[in-house]
Amino acid sequence: MRDRGVSLAGIDLRGARLQGANLVDADLSGADLREAMLARSTLAAANLAGANLDGANLVHANLEGAILRGASVNGVKLRDAFLKDADLSETNLSGHDLAWTQMPGANLSGADLSGADLGEADLSGANLRGANLSAARFDGTDLTNADLRGANLDGADLTAAETDGATFD
Repeated sequence: MRDRGVSLAGIDLRGARLQGANLVDADLSGADLREAMLARSTLAAANLAGANLDGANLVHANLEGAILRGASVNGVKLRDAFLKDADLSETNLSGHDLAWTQMPGANLSGADLSGADLGEADLSGANLRGANLSAARFDGTDLTNADLRGANLDGADLTAAETDGATFD
């Protein structure tokens, strides 16, 4: 499927099998993508603001520069996804498996990542201001030059994370 820049705003795509789809620049704002299979899809610069992605499979998906602000992501699978410069601000990713996820430069300000597995994730240069990172796992996580000002780090162990140049309160 090749739908560069297509508008699918508000459309019902529950359970759709879109693995490997090219949805670059697509407008999927407010779309219902519950349980959709989007593994290995390209959603670079896609607008997913307010979309329902509950239970969707985005493993190995390319979401570079995508907007996911306010999207519902309960049970979404993002392991090994590429989210460079993506906007995940105010998104609830608590308890999610984000191991090996590439999120350099991502905006995660105000996001809830409590209890999330961020092992080996790349969060270099990410904006984590005011994020809830309590009890999150950071084994081998790259937080180089990340902004963690105002983040809740209660119970988080950063000893095995790379924090050179990171900004803390």
